[in-house]
Amino acid sequence: MLNSACGELPLSPVQAHAIIELNSQELSIKQLALALNIDKSNASRALSQLCDKGLAKSRNNPKDSRSSLCQLTPQGKRLLSKLNRQQNAMFEQILAQLSPAQIAQLETSMTQYTRAIDTANAQQGFIIRSITEQDNPHIARVIRNVSAEYGLTPDKGYGVADPTLDELHTVYHADDAHYWVIEYKGCILGGAGIAPLAGHDGICELQKMYFDPKLRGKGFANRLALQALEFARTQGYESCYLETTAVLKEAIILYEKIGFKHLAAPLGNTGHDACEIPMMLTL
Repeated sequence: MLNSACGELPLSPVQAHAIIELNSQELSIKQLALALNIDKSNASRALSQLCDKGLAKSRNNPKDSRSSLCQLTPQGKRLLSKLNRQQNAMFEQILAQLSPAQIAQLETSMTQYTRAIDTANAQQGFIIRSITEQDNPHIARVIRNVSAEYGLTPDKGYGVADPTLDELHTVYHADDAHYWVIEYKGCILGGAGIAPLAGHDGICELQKMYFDPKLRGKGFANRLALQALEFARTQGYESCYLETTAVLKEAIILYEKIGFKHLAAPLGNTGHDACEIPMMLTL
């Protein structure tokens, strides 16, 4: 929204965003770079330009002699007020073109987009990739550890009892199946897979979605589920089935949010008779 000249104000977009950030507190170059998601050289240049214009001033950082802190001057605060009035007027003109329903839809979309940005930032450094044979023991370890954490022991008929647990690369090697793992600094921390549901043409199953505690709260369950469902669509599946259990409350909430519906009875013979909650999603 901030063009190259910020309307009638002598500010570049970076400078304009910088004075907005500086309005609430003093910031170092590093802190401003993080706030604006730019590199330190660009942040340093913006602060120098604001100081040259008399809009900001800097002082030595009492906690770090190698850095300085920057804050707005009274002139900078007055210019920020003008910027706010200018931008508010522009937004009012834009929103005047939309109905109340469209504005509500826009607010919802912007909220979702902002959350997606935060989630993407939290996932930096993690890699989602196809499983390899070398991953077999590592993802099996994750599945066993998470199963034990939730009391899903092999003797009760859960997925951890599957005889192929240590050979997932082979299990998901077919063209109509796939398994993804999540890696961080060389360590496998989770995964999920898609495979055809035996005896039911056009239906696949979302399988073995397990996450180490280090992965949780970062949005990977949602991301990997969506990726798996998109793969299922490209393979021509019409529906996706899954089985879960009541102790996995977070997983059930996610499945319902994505669009899975509860079924009255399970499909097929997955061997997971302890998973008492069957669900289905039309793709």
